[in-house]
Amino acid sequence: MPLFSQFEFAFRTVAGFADPGRFGESQDAGVTDPGYSNIGRHLNLDEKARGLLRSLGAHRIANKLRVEWNARLKTAAGHADYRLGVISLNPRLIEHPTEIDRTFLHELAHILAQFRAGRRRLLPHGVEWQLACHDLGIGDEKRCHNLPFPVSKRLRRYLYKCPNCQRDFPRVCPIKRAVACLDCCQAHNGGEFDARFRLKLTMQL
Repeated sequence: MPLFSQFEFAFRTVAGFADPGRFGESQDAGVTDPGYSNIGRHLNLDEKARGLLRSLGAHRIANKLRVEWNARLKTAAGHADYRLGVISLNPRLIEHPTEIDRTFLHELAHILAQFRAGRRRLLPHGVEWQLACHDLGIGDEKRCHNLPFPVSKRLRRYLYKCPNCQRDFPRVCPIKRAVACLDCCQAHNGGEFDARFRLKLTMQL
């Protein structure tokens, strides 16, 4: 759940939310609160996630899903990886205990939405995710958090632009896959990837 609004829609041939293994390993974040194991797992939320998914008919993904802390998350409050069956939570959420459950449900909605869609590509916070949020009891959920997490200070050396709306997309690293402007795809192609709105490199420092 990134700090800034997500404007991009990546054209992917395999359903999922992150590169395989990116957030797959448990990280010992030193969390000692009740319900948290010393290897980064949140055992209470493991069971809650499985129960909620089973109640909504998502038995297959429920059987392998796990919830864990991941110290690699910096600006994001949480992350969902459908392929690995992992929900990762930022350890700094411990400083904001009222946000833990909301972030957990936000990420669980990503898992549920992708389960329902199968291998079909989804917009990160599109209609399917919104419906999943409603079914999980957070129908008014927003796509971005406003927690005071640090903002990356890495130099963004690459500047991409949407050829349609002219919105700028600064990046630290070059984009290596087909990525289009999410707003334009939503407005003109029902949210599906449209090569007309593929981002173009306009400047490299």
